[in-house]
Amino acid sequence: MNVGHEYDRFRTLVKPALESKLNEFRLLGYEKITEQELWDFLTKKKWKKVREEIHLYQIVQEILSVQVNEYMNFATVEAFKLTDFDINSEESRKELLK
Repeated sequence: MNVGHEYDRFRTLVKPALESKLNEFRLLGYEKITEQELWDFLTKKKWKKVREEIHLYQIVQEILSVQVNEYMNFATVEAFKLTDFDINSEESRKELLK
């Protein structure tokens, strides 16, 4: 049973920090990243290992420290996980090179 991430309890409290980070991404030309996608990155990658005694200011600091390249690397790997790409398939390789 999936009950969510331990830090989901902070989500509404850190919404301004998430919005600030998304605004920064937009200024850099990454307009299509959503709040949910950013939150997924944080919970699946940055906060993969949950710390029991974490404080709100630490959560905010980690949100504000996210770099675009960190998020884009994560998004790329997730996209490959969702596709039926097979490196051994010539058809998949040709599709990748289009």
